[in-house]
Amino acid sequence: MIRVLIAEDMHMIRSALVALLSLEDDMEVVAEIERGDEVLATALRTGPDVAVLDIDLPGLDGLSAAEQLSARLPACRTLVLTGLSQPGNLLRALKVHVRGFIVKDAPAHSLTDGIRRIARGERVIDPELVAAALETGSSPLTPRETEVLRAAATGIRVAQIATDLSLSQATVRNYLSNAISKVGARNRIDAIRISRDAGWL
Repeated sequence: MIRVLIAEDMHMIRSALVALLSLEDDMEVVAEIERGDEVLATALRTGPDVAVLDIDLPGLDGLSAAEQLSARLPACRTLVLTGLSQPGNLLRALKVHVRGFIVKDAPAHSLTDGIRRIARGERVIDPELVAAALETGSSPLTPRETEVLRAAATGIRVAQIATDLSLSQATVRNYLSNAISKVGARNRIDAIRISRDAGWL
């Protein structure tokens, strides 16, 4: 029996995933949660073999939750569900030892087959995502530029970003300017859009 944890913030999708997996004779959903910051504690308590994580979770994104699982519960393998529009996330996922990366609009059997293969120790990655990731490439942003741009994406002002990240306002503006230039954007808003679409934020 493959023990599965599901983390998905949209109730209808989460219920559909649970219903789908309950039809499989060799799978048992041991936990279903809606927040990324609940993944590790729930996994430590329930001991799943495979964690199926949405990439966009409140509290903590799916890839950060996967990184925590890899560090604290390496026996639990992770499969991430994503939209095709963010191929850059695939490269991030591989760095945090995600074993599976499947687009949400894939056929249902792709998920159940993927869970079985990951439980056996295989890697499952949608070939379209691989092609898109190779075309997009890795992020041109440094970790600090990414951090500053991610903070700017929340809508807070430069002064608040500087306070939150213990930087001067001039340094924050420099990081933002560098990020805008590196991604070929017209302004900060455009840089956030480009980076999000590529999966770099």
